Amino acid sequence: MDTDAQEEAGARVLDAAEELFYARGLQAVGMDAIRGASGVSLKRLYRLYPSKDALVEAYLRRRDERWRAALARHAGARPAGRERLLAVYDWLGLWFAEPGFRGCAFVNSFGELGTTVPAVAEAARAHKEAFRGYVAELVAEAGLPGESTAPLVLLAEGAIARAAVAGDTGAAHEAREAARALLDSVARPAPGDGKR
Repeated sequence: MDTDAQEEAGARVLDAAEELFYARGLQAVGMDAIRGASGVSLKRLYRLYPSKDALVEAYLRRRDERWRAALARHAGARPAGRERLLAVYDWLGLWFAEPGFRGCAFVNSFGELGTTVPAVAEAARAHKEAFRGYVAELVAEAGLPGESTAPLVLLAEGAIARAAVAGDTGAAHEAREAARALLDSVARPAPGDGKR
């Protein structure tokens, strides 16, 4: 098989894996279902991904890259500072409204497999840490204190969980308003801090 055909088959397999794993869960989807959805023979599928665990790792790696790139594109289109930070919550609202939204693929995967598959646990931790790092960059870019990062991340993570469990797409807007209030309080000097 030439390199282009190999890459095309690999992309089809990952597309099928992403759709099925996210919609149904990791344990509910076997390699035969991936084969059927991708149109790639089982033999070729196992040549590309020698085990289901290897395919799950590749799925999570690609999902992480795509998710974070989409968020960065959306937020990056806003002016640096508060607006770019608040754009994170706007993007979450768009994501929550997508057909088939099932919450965070990394939380879902970790919830299914816990630490029984260390690579899945590591992918989930790495994704959450990368998101926290991105928010920290936006906080620094806005000239805000670093301790603003943790509550801003928790607001986003809470909105994701609420949207997934309750189907509440408005959770992103509520998180945005809470983030705005937090940013207002951080930007305002505390009483007695002014010069006399």
